[in-house]
Amino acid sequence: MTEIWFDSAASLAQKIKAREMSARDALEIFLARTERFNGALNAIIWQDNDAARARADAADAALAAGEYWGPLHGVPVTIKEAYDWVGSPSTWGDTSFANNFPPRNALAVDRLLNAGAVIFGKTNVPRHLADWQTFNSIYGTTNNPWDVTRVPGGSSGGSAAALAAGMTALEFGSDIGASIRNPAHYCGVYGHKPTWGAVRALGALWPGQRAEDDLCVIGPLARAADDLEIALRVMAGPDAQDGVGWTLHLPQAQQRKLSDFKVGVMLTDPNCAQDDALTSQLQHTVDALARAGVKVVDGARPAVDTTEAFRTYLLLLRSATGAHATPEELSAHRARADAAAPDDWSYHTMVDRGVSLSHHEWLKLNEKRYQMMQAWDMWFDDFDFLLCPTAASTAFLHDHEGVRAERTIPINGRREPVVDQLFWAGYSNMALLPSTVAPAGLTRDGLPCGLQIVAKRFHDLSSIHFARLMADVVGGFQPPPGY
Repeated sequence: MTEIWFDSAASLAQKIKAREMSARDALEIFLARTERFNGALNAIIWQDNDAARARADAADAALAAGEYWGPLHGVPVTIKEAYDWVGSPSTWGDTSFANNFPPRNALAVDRLLNAGAVIFGKTNVPRHLADWQTFNSIYGTTNNPWDVTRVPGGSSGGSAAALAAGMTALEFGSDIGASIRNPAHYCGVYGHKPTWGAVRALGALWPGQRAEDDLCVIGPLARAADDLEIALRVMAGPDAQDGVGWTLHLPQAQQRKLSDFKVGVMLTDPNCAQDDALTSQLQHTVDALARAGVKVVDGARPAVDTTEAFRTYLLLLRSATGAHATPEELSAHRARADAAAPDDWSYHTMVDRGVSLSHHEWLKLNEKRYQMMQAWDMWFDDFDFLLCPTAASTAFLHDHEGVRAERTIPINGRREPVVDQLFWAGYSNMALLPSTVAPAGLTRDGLPCGLQIVAKRFHDLSSIHFARLMADVVGGFQPPPGY
């Protein structure tokens, strides 16, 4: 029997609706878990327990009166620190935003509340949401519950760690460089990066910003694929401004069983050195899916040059994340980019070029992106998904020294640049595609890993459904030892 704190949000909602347990009791279970384990993990960094208790009591009173708020009625949840939630700060891990208390909720937070959820806290992030580990000078470092000497991922690292430790039932994160996907992979939970544009991020953007960022999306993390679907349906759709003119339709998965799917598999690529232990476990998972009837074609992939795709992604990524560079920083990036040799494709030079792109240069890159998107669309005429890694290895040891771009991680006895892993973040994200990360068991070092399921644009529900069926073969979420 699954302990309540590792139950799915969907199951908790059913229990509360059936009056098998109260929303208040459910909340107290998660608050007690947080009290017990958060000291070692530092995943949940801001709480309003009194407001949450009042909300849970109101949820119970509503049910008693025959009023049902929605699919998450009474379910205790947390949200990523970058989401605006009235009464809490949205600091992005930056001391200059320490007193940023937004006057209104993020759109996704309002939708979460309208679905009946009980929000009780916020989870930790790296500074500016810009790292694959989670630490900042305001809230400190978040640890991975599988091994506290290791990172939980980033930037939604607090989200994944809290879920894996059973301290929350559901999480909302964001992703531009695998910030939902790599924490899910490192902590052994589920994560879904939606199709770009399917979920509006108003109130989960850079403080004060209204325009959506290129490549960046917000989406759910959970302990079950069912919860990803519920959360996505809650979050998705146009905002009030766009809703005047359009609605969103996410096609339901047509396949009912694993044998109905045909997938391409790409477990390695020259752009990213891959840890053999991870590759072996992912291959083991793919083999198990094949035995279950999935039609697997090894090596099948779109007619897109992967090196060209990676470079295009990095330039677009750094153009998007460089939007808040100061005039002095912008000038320095432009000067270095102008001085670099044309064939210099080093990461630092790519950052300089991306941040300082002219609009003309960006438009040409965007056209190149759309040509690649067309190649993906043609490939999806024959395949349902591409199965691939999320990162180059399992969770690595904490390393706060120097700057992120110069750090390395151990891969097969060598040190490799940590930023090379952005290949797996960007290969699909550059084309604005949705992808679901599903638990794929443990590698031989005893750490969890996830398989990335890349789907056609707006076929988010299909990749989530595949992740749901995949759990029957590989086991889905498993709790870390000691929790």
